[in-house]
Amino acid sequence: MNSRTLKSGLAVVLAGFAVLLAGNQFGARADDKKPSAMPPASIPTFSTDNIAREGFFYVGGEYVGDPGKEEMHGAMYVEVMVPKQIRQKYPIVLFHGNGQDGTVWKQTPDGRPGWAYYLINSGYVVYIVDYPARGRSPYVPDVDGKLGLRTATELSQIWTGPTLSGGDFPRMKLYTQWPSDSPKKGTKGDPVFDNFIKGQMQFVQGQEKTAVPAGIALLDAIGSPVILITHSQGGGIGFNVADARPNLVAGMVAIEPGGPQIGVVDTAKVTYTGKIGNAWGITNMPMHYDPPVNSPDDLKTYLEEKSDRPDEVPCYMQKEPVHKLVSLQNIHILSISAEGTYHRVFDVCIPKWLNQAGVKDEFVRLEDVGIHGNMHEMFLDRNSDVVIKFIDDWLRKNIK
Repeated sequence: MNSRTLKSGLAVVLAGFAVLLAGNQFGARADDKKPSAMPPASIPTFSTDNIAREGFFYVGGEYVGDPGKEEMHGAMYVEVMVPKQIRQKYPIVLFHGNGQDGTVWKQTPDGRPGWAYYLINSGYVVYIVDYPARGRSPYVPDVDGKLGLRTATELSQIWTGPTLSGGDFPRMKLYTQWPSDSPKKGTKGDPVFDNFIKGQMQFVQGQEKTAVPAGIALLDAIGSPVILITHSQGGGIGFNVADARPNLVAGMVAIEPGGPQIGVVDTAKVTYTGKIGNAWGITNMPMHYDPPVNSPDDLKTYLEEKSDRPDEVPCYMQKEPVHKLVSLQNIHILSISAEGTYHRVFDVCIPKWLNQAGVKDEFVRLEDVGIHGNMHEMFLDRNSDVVIKFIDDWLRKNIK
C-alpha cells in the first residue's frame, strides 16, 4: 500500500469519525432511527388524494378613501378545490355563519375532515369563502367599523355545551353529538372546545352589505349555475345572492338560516320580543317581489294563531294578495333544522314564508329522517358525515 492510498483511507476514517462525533454532540446515537419531518399525531392531517387542483382568488371590493389614500374595501377571499374526477354537474359554493370563516367546512374541532372533503370525494367542485372583513378577507377599520367577538360562555350556551354552561332553550338536552368525551364537554376546559374557540372569528355589523355584492361577484366569476350550501348568517346572504342571480343558482341548502322572518324571537321563552328583524321577509336587504315591494311597509302580515309544535313559535305570514318571490321560484331549496338546536324555536318560519311566496322549500327536522342529537353547527358534530350524506343524497335526487 503506497503512502497516497494510506492517506486517502485515513481521511475517509477521520471524516466518518467526525460525523459520528457531530451526531453525538446533538444527542444522537449511531443506532437511532432517522428523524422524521412528519407532523406528530397531535397535529391533525388527512388525505387529499382526491383533489386534482386547488387555488384561491378574491372577488368583489372597491376603492374607498381620499385621492392618494385609497384602500380596497369589501373584497372576499375564495378558495376552490377541484376533484380528480368531476362527477357532479354543479359546483358547490359554501357560505359560512357569523363569527366563523371558511375553515369550518374543512376540518372539525376534533381533527376530522370536514364537509368540503366529503363533497370533493363525491365529485363536486367546491368553493369556500371568507366574508369581507372576516378571516382571510381584508378588514378596513375606518370603513367596516367596530368588531364583535363571542365569549366562551356565549359559544357554549348557544352551540356547544348548553346544559353545562347555563343555556336556556327547550331542546338543549337533546344535543348529544359534540365530538368530545371530556367531563367539561363543549365548555371551557374541554380540549375540543378549547381548540374550537381558537378559530372563532371577529365579525362586523351589517355583514350582508359587503358579503352579498361579493357573493354576486363570485357567481359571476364562476359563470355557470352552482348549488349554494349556506349556514346561519350565510342563509340570508345566500337568499339575496340567489335573488340577484337566479339563473346562476341550480339549488340551495339552507342550514338553520338566520331568522325568523319579520320578528325577533326569545328562544328561552319561545315568544316574540316585539323587535323587527329580516324586514324584507327573509333578509334585511331588498328582494324582488311581484307585486313589487318598494319598502318593508308594503309587506302586510299576520301572526299565525297557533304554532306547529309547542317548542316552536307561530310564524308571520303575508296577508292576501301575497307578494311572490319571483326570482327564487325555479330554485329548489332544502331547509334543515337539527334536533337539539335553539334555532328550532323559529326554523320553520322562513320555509313557510318561502312556500307561501311561491318558492319550493322542503323543510326537514333532522330527527324526522333518523338523524339525532345535532345542534346549530351540525358540520362540526360527531355524526357530521351522516348529515352531509343526507344533504348529498337530497341534492342528487332533487337538483337535476
